[in-house]
Amino acid sequence: MLDDTGHGRWIEAGLKEIGRGGVAQVRVEVLAERLGVTKGGFYRRFRDRRALLDALLETWTRGRIAAIEQQTTLGDETAVDRLKALIRRYSERVNPEGMAIELAIRQWARSDRAAAKAVARVDTERLRGVEQLYVRMGLKQADAQARAVLFYAFIFGQGLIFPDQTQRDRANLMVACADVLTNVK
Repeated sequence: MLDDTGHGRWIEAGLKEIGRGGVAQVRVEVLAERLGVTKGGFYRRFRDRRALLDALLETWTRGRIAAIEQQTTLGDETAVDRLKALIRRYSERVNPEGMAIELAIRQWARSDRAAAKAVARVDTERLRGVEQLYVRMGLKQADAQARAVLFYAFIFGQGLIFPDQTQRDRANLMVACADVLTNVK
């Protein structure tokens, strides 16, 4: 949860609405109703709807980048173990609300320069973090960059392309894919 000063509550509600119905759903009236407050409360915190949208993007971007940094930090693990942990995280524990927000922001980025800039920042950090793990595994920079792209294509794509597989078959396939993505020899 974000801060509870009101400003954070509006941002949190706005992110949920983006996930529910895209950026068009982020309307002052809808948010005020969801929060059980008047529209006046909105205008005490934000200049206009665009200011809220910019705050949503900044909050989403900061949150994603912080998660990426945490997820790609090695600690006591090897780079291979960290990559496999990331694959498990994104294949075993699906966050429907987080995925809906991600997809909606990406859709929004197709027609909004600020949203496109936010998505580009997040993608750059995602690729950079995973690329550095591959470099730690001994790959040259160009090869590590290519592997990072394949890694994230898999991470985001796997959630969309296996709807009819049993849990067991999907788990076995995830293990096989993890082995391919982490074998650098």
